[in-house]
Order: sequence, then C-alpha cells, then structure tokens
Amino acid sequence: LQTRLQAGQGYGNTLNCVLTVYRNESVAGFFKGMSFPLASIAVYSSVVFGVFSNTQRLLSQLRHRDPSHTPALADVALASMVAGFVSVGIGTPVDLVKIRLQMQMQPYIKANIKLKPTVPGFPVYRGPIHCFRTVLQKEGIAGIYRGAGAMLLRDVPGYCLYFTPYTFFCGWITPDGCISPNPSSVWLAGGVAGAISWGTATPMDVVKSRLQADGVYLNKYKGTLDCILQSYQNEGLKVFFRGITVNAVRGFPMSSAMFLGYELSLKAMKRDQTETNP
Repeated sequence: LQTRLQAGQGYGNTLNCVLTVYRNESVAGFFKGMSFPLASIAVYSSVVFGVFSNTQRLLSQLRHRDPSHTPALADVALASMVAGFVSVGIGTPVDLVKIRLQMQMQPYIKANIKLKPTVPGFPVYRGPIHCFRTVLQKEGIAGIYRGAGAMLLRDVPGYCLYFTPYTFFCGWITPDGCISPNPSSVWLAGGVAGAISWGTATPMDVVKSRLQADGVYLNKYKGTLDCILQSYQNEGLKVFFRGITVNAVRGFPMSSAMFLGYELSLKAMKRDQTETNP
C-alpha cells in the first residue's frame, strides 16, 4: 500500500488503495515483492542493530573507558546516525527490487500518455532475481543503487528518531531500581519509536519510492532534487505526506517486535556468557 500510494496513480486515500488492489489483483496483490525483503531482513536488521550497539560501546569506551557504561542520549543519536548511514548499502538494492516488482504492472502516466508493460498483461520482471539481474545488466551498479541519496536522507535522521526515542521511553517507563526494561516496556517504547520514526521519514520515503519505481519504464527524474521539485510542482506539498498513515501504523507493531527480539536476544546471550564463565 505504501508504495502504491507514494508512487502510483489514481489510488486516492488508503481505503481506496486497499479496495483497488484487492479488486484488480486479489489478496496476492498485497504480497507482491515480499520474498526479497523477507530473505534479507535478518541480515539487514543484524547489521543495523550490530552497528548501533558497537558504535555505542565504542563511544562509551572513548568517553568513559568502559564500553558497558550507559550512553548519553547524544551518543545514542550519533550511533543511530552511523547505523542509518551503513543501512543504505544493504537496504537500497532490496527496496529497489521490492518497489519494481510492486509497480511493474501499474500504468505509467507522463504528459497524458499511458505506457503499458512491454508485453500487455505480463509483468516486466519474472521475480526478484530476474529483476535484480535485469536492472544490473541495463543500468549497472548505479541502477541498483538508484534512490540511495534519498534513502540516506531518510535513514540517517530516521534512525536517529528511531533509537533515541526508544532509549528515552525505555528509561522513562522502566521503574527505578530495575537493571533492564521488562518486555512490556520494550514493546511499548519500540512501538512508539517506530511510529515516530516512520511518520517523520515519510517525505523522503515518498521521494525514494518515486525514484526507484521510475525506472520500470523510463527515467522521469534526474535525481533526488529533481524528483522533489517535479513532485512539488505537479502535486503540491501534500504529495510528500502520501502513505504517512500506513507508515505510522505499520511502524508500531513492526518496531515493537524488532526491539523485543533484540532485547530478548541480548539477555539470552548475556545469560549464556554468565553460565559459561561463572
């Protein structure tokens, strides 16, 4: 839904988008492009959370000579920005393949001319591997990383508004005297942080989606700035908030589960280390 609302044509609001997708593509339409992100989410999340945690430890070591020292919010923000920067290297190709698969059957409208897929009624790409290979052959590495600039502008501040609110709300919710937050605190703080992060990241998410969907037929946008200017000139300021409801609603449960899994995994590993090295 997010991609259709941000880069598609004629969907209107979220409810209309849901009904249109279901009417034209049935339930399968809601799961297009899912396989590639599903296969890579473990690696992506491990890298992001690993970079964030290790950057925090490094900053604590440099400032306090103790890597286990509780980091200040400024250190959390800096570690978040580093994690956001690194995430772009993995996330851009994954998002590009997902968006191309989701948008390949959508009519592309420019100057009142409707362009259809190469073979009417058939998709441009047969699957994620074929999509990746086709883009790489036709557009090279630059094509695979199309939209990386917009994703960088989305993820660096986005992760700062992801990890920092989580850390703040965890500390605020957790009762005094507790060494670590309980699962319910983690779940709530993670959900709120996810909603904040995805909600505020929506404008650049719109730009990224448009840039990456653009190449299915032709390249309408020359780059991030050109995409921003054209989108604003054609549709006004409101275009940058397309899909904000979907982003915020999706961000809560997704981030709750992500942070809960992260914290429980850390606890389990620490417990194993303690039992191994009494």
